[in-house]
Amino acid sequence: MIDFRAQADALSEKLIARRRDLHRHPETAFEEVRTAGIVADALRELGLEVQTGVGKTGVVAILEGSQDGPTILVRADMDALPIHEENDFEYASQTAGKMHACGHDGHTSIALGVAELLSARRDSLAGRVKFVFQPAEEVGRGAQAMVDEGVMRDPRPDVTVGLHLWNSLPYGEIGIADGAIMAGATVFHVKITGKGSHAASPHLGIDPVVCAAQIIGAFQTIVSRNIDPMDTLVISVTKVNAGDTHNVIPQTAELTGTVRAFSRQVRDLAFERMKTIAEQVAAAFGCSAELHYEHLTIPVVNNPQTTEKLRSLFLTQPEVTRLDVNARTMGSEDVSLFMDDIPGVYFFVGARDPQQTEYYGHHHPRFSFDERALVLGTSLLTSAVASYVLSEG
Repeated sequence: MIDFRAQADALSEKLIARRRDLHRHPETAFEEVRTAGIVADALRELGLEVQTGVGKTGVVAILEGSQDGPTILVRADMDALPIHEENDFEYASQTAGKMHACGHDGHTSIALGVAELLSARRDSLAGRVKFVFQPAEEVGRGAQAMVDEGVMRDPRPDVTVGLHLWNSLPYGEIGIADGAIMAGATVFHVKITGKGSHAASPHLGIDPVVCAAQIIGAFQTIVSRNIDPMDTLVISVTKVNAGDTHNVIPQTAELTGTVRAFSRQVRDLAFERMKTIAEQVAAAFGCSAELHYEHLTIPVVNNPQTTEKLRSLFLTQPEVTRLDVNARTMGSEDVSLFMDDIPGVYFFVGARDPQQTEYYGHHHPRFSFDERALVLGTSLLTSAVASYVLSEG
């Protein structure tokens, strides 16, 4: 077996330098022009066939082997978040209000490392590798934009692989579970209409605020009383808007939030019940309610046969201390669209920053990760792809 760990280690300085450069210059959804340019230039230097502007700012590159074989899709996300960084690293964000607070700078660096290691062995490649550098993951739009522009065609992948640097796991631990590992995400909005009045005369109005409070509480009964306890569902009302001043009962109240589920069946049941609850609770209070929602992502589902293959492979890596076969999160990821009808694996690479005295998770202004995970992630992802397309891999 090829020692991709040693080869990835030789790229360590380049991986870290590239990640830090991207970190200094974060770009949010569909604005990843500089990042996409860096990615495209690096891939062209490796002699890959490169297509830019896929899904607005996405980049696709094909590494074609010397022999026929399967097509393996490797996906990396490129976008940052609209967060003002509070770290004082010398490579901290130089763009106010924007920050790589989820590790996508690392994912991009890792995928470019994989491309470099595999392109050096293209003469031994039986098949091809399709590198997909995706924009706008954080808003759940980028994967769909690329799919709409044909990223899953010509050639159609046989397997999809990807990773996420995961700073809730320590370095050396790898999360690789079967089945649903990340939830599908939906955003919802409820508008409740009552009748405004002076706050001193509530009997002359119909208070939508009180109604909204009852709907918020009633939504939680869906989780506790309508969903099988063996299933998982999250309903979070995260935004409540009503009124403009202290002495007026408003005409309307609005609720916004998110629903997370590991299956589309549970998700659909949740919205069936939410519609009924919103409308009928509102009617009981003399109000009316309208529920609108938009599905942003579907669940990320790992193929059991593929995960088993990669688990055996990852255990041969000396720095892998533990495989967490139950690693799941109610967070979402639109990599799920690439994996919807194609066998795939999305795994978590432990990257908790040992330099931090307090833990700061993903999407926090002080998010960081252990940069050793760049090398390990490159080694693991390269080995995963090689196991499909390199005879000596």
